[in-house]
Amino acid sequence: VIEDKLFPKQNSFVPGRQELASIEEFKGKIEAAKNAQRGSDFMVFARVEALIAGWGMEEALRRARAYCEAGADGIVIHSKATTPDEIFAFSRQWKSPVPLVAIPTTYYEVTAEELAKKGFKIVIYANQGLRASIQAMDETFKSIHESGSTAVVEPRIAPMKTVFEIQGMLELKQNEEKFSPKAGVQAIIPAAADHRLQAGFGEILKDLPLCMLEIGGKTLIDRQADALRSFGIREIFVVGGYSAEKIKAEGAKILRNTRYAETGSAYSVMLAKDLMRNECLIAYSDILFNRLIVDQLLKSPYAITLVIDRAYQTLPYRDKKLDLVIAEDPAKGTSFRRFDLNNFRQVRRVGTRIDKKEANYEFIGMALFKNDGIKELRRAWEEANQKFSHQSFYESPDAEKADFNDLLQFLIDRDVPIHGLEIEHGWSEIHSPDDLRRARAHFEPNSTLVVSKP
Repeated sequence: VIEDKLFPKQNSFVPGRQELASIEEFKGKIEAAKNAQRGSDFMVFARVEALIAGWGMEEALRRARAYCEAGADGIVIHSKATTPDEIFAFSRQWKSPVPLVAIPTTYYEVTAEELAKKGFKIVIYANQGLRASIQAMDETFKSIHESGSTAVVEPRIAPMKTVFEIQGMLELKQNEEKFSPKAGVQAIIPAAADHRLQAGFGEILKDLPLCMLEIGGKTLIDRQADALRSFGIREIFVVGGYSAEKIKAEGAKILRNTRYAETGSAYSVMLAKDLMRNECLIAYSDILFNRLIVDQLLKSPYAITLVIDRAYQTLPYRDKKLDLVIAEDPAKGTSFRRFDLNNFRQVRRVGTRIDKKEANYEFIGMALFKNDGIKELRRAWEEANQKFSHQSFYESPDAEKADFNDLLQFLIDRDVPIHGLEIEHGWSEIHSPDDLRRARAHFEPNSTLVVSKP
């Protein structure tokens, strides 16, 4: 709908200047709009403002006929009279098949049925919705101001569900899942262990799982989930055990390892084995990591990839058993810079009892299993439980108590290729209060060791 006024136009109901364009100029606008038309669903309606400007009925009819000749699909005859008499007088003299349109703002008592009888085909209620929303907002905020809460207005305002429906949020989420480049990747975060026995964590983790420690205004688990979601990973499963009811992670589903006190990390990971499909990223719940590590890991071409860090050799002593790795290192023994950018190494051994002099990497607690790797992982777990249910399984008393490292080594010994993505720095584990202090200092300088429980 375009109107035949001079630019810049003034609203028809504002007193004062109401200047009209010449008929020839406005016909040119209609012709230009029709020339841009690409289908019958696009229509050009010419709004005649002669009655608004006080130029009379004859001028209104003359202009309307000219606009029809220019190709207008409909004529909006506009009036600011308080009754519809003026536009009815126009419709009585209108002999063209081009439909008439009314905008009953000032003559609001007229009904659509009355307009139809007078030859009008379309009614535009141009501002009633806007005016209603202004009135409703004014009344709503007045009630909130007077009562001090929104409780009084909740019954008469639209629920958020309606807002999302209008936005098309469901369709948006469906498309996001369908077209996200990593829509088929699941993430599993084992967070079942009771870390209170770790040095200095007893009081800090009283009735609180380690993943719920707050670091820079966010919990550790939320920081992990944020990094994963930034790559389109929407399905996140957290396997809780100790104080599992305290685990809150936006958008994540919480699984329960009710036997956390008598089982190991492999058992917790494999609780989610039936949820694994296509690609599955596993991340220990006690690590902070740079999101670029996730980016590199998701690009791995291999069925099973561990993230392995060679910087551990230069770090200060840590009072813990390190998850050490022996991996092929083609650059070892050479003084030349490596020319290739392939930073994947085949893993030969993984575990905490490896001689530090033999090890060349540390497993950071993050791995990616693609479709074939998931199948091998399931098969290895099933076989381990059959053969090692009552006897030692690598570094553990039996398969159920096994660490995830043990299961990885079992895969290697079954001739399943495992590769390591080599990194240097970019991550940190939260194994002690000192680790927690350092992490908090990174995100919030001058922080103290105060744990705020959710």
